[in-house]
Amino acid sequence: MAAIEILSRADIVKVPEVRVVPRTGKQSLIGLLREDMAKLLVERGVPERQVKMRVSQLWHWLYVRGVSDFDEMSNVSKDMREMLKEHFTIARPEIVEEQVSNDGTRKWLLRFPPSGAGRPVEIETVYIPEEGRGTLCISSQVGCTLTCSFCHTGTQKLVRNLTAEEILSQLLLARDRLGDFPERDTPQGAIVPAEGRKITNIVMMGMGEPLYNFENVKTALLIASDGDGLSLSKRRITLSTSGIVPEIYRTGEEIGVMLAISLHAVKDELRDMLVPINKKYPLKELMEACRAYPGLSNARRITFEYVMLRDVNDSLEDAKELVKLLKGIPAKINLIPFNPWPGTNYQCSDWEQIEKFADFINQAGYASPIRTPRGRDILAACGQLKSESERMRKVDRLAFEAMMIANHGED
Repeated sequence: MAAIEILSRADIVKVPEVRVVPRTGKQSLIGLLREDMAKLLVERGVPERQVKMRVSQLWHWLYVRGVSDFDEMSNVSKDMREMLKEHFTIARPEIVEEQVSNDGTRKWLLRFPPSGAGRPVEIETVYIPEEGRGTLCISSQVGCTLTCSFCHTGTQKLVRNLTAEEILSQLLLARDRLGDFPERDTPQGAIVPAEGRKITNIVMMGMGEPLYNFENVKTALLIASDGDGLSLSKRRITLSTSGIVPEIYRTGEEIGVMLAISLHAVKDELRDMLVPINKKYPLKELMEACRAYPGLSNARRITFEYVMLRDVNDSLEDAKELVKLLKGIPAKINLIPFNPWPGTNYQCSDWEQIEKFADFINQAGYASPIRTPRGRDILAACGQLKSESERMRKVDRLAFEAMMIANHGED
């Protein structure tokens, strides 16, 4: 494991040692649904009459206790543990770098082994502590196929989708580093309180478009929300999309988490430029999908992300059109001051103009919090996730600017 770089004097929480992913080609048990785990155990000789019990044991150790070593599974027989070690892995990804901001934001640069004939890939995960909650921002792809003109990530080509294991491992590793799993010696069967957890909310807002990796994201989020494991409420999980309309319907039906839309414009002509996927799924279709999202209410709203770009989308006329566009949709509008990056032609709206925009939307009955910049001293700025180089073997480390938007999901 590489040395950890700390950018503040804050002490790192003492956590148990975790094993990084070995390059053995072993099948990981992390990210498997119960039925898939059961099939693998049967293939390795576990009697079918025992499989349900064994899966339950493994699920508990992986997702309640958070172990990354089969030998820590104290109620599993030695022979069973030896078989598991021979054929499977539950190791964590390698931490290339860990940074801690002065405001408590944490950023991990993680390395995953090659997939097939590919090469190792690196992604970032960001944790933002807030009063009463802690939000983890998770990536779903390495790179991005979308080319949103204001987004730094959009200048990086898609390398590959992350697997369900790699998506879920970001949450497991963050809980490890934050000391957010129960003590290893907690008695088997003891009630583990859900309150007081450091990670209370997760957002699929890191690198990539989650709905272009639907099946892996679905599997990871269903495991994250499973009541017998990690047990995160679906109201505390937010999936952010640029507007892949068919998969928005599927997300509501098959996953059921909170939804966030990267909107950024109120007319097709401008959104075609800012968010080019709009040419395929224009605003009318997108709004129809939002209105049809299951379970919407004043307590279960869709969040619309709106980056504030000076003289582009920040006029009071834009604010009026935004209110009209969202009519009938229980919604919150998250206003995001633009973070300029080298080579961009956009500038952030003046603060006074952002406040006027927010005041108009608030008066129209919509909550419109202005996102407070976090973690700037460790490049954890909103919406700017970008690899500085794809030549991984020729640089000592990659610097990503992590995409993170706080205040999502239930409080």
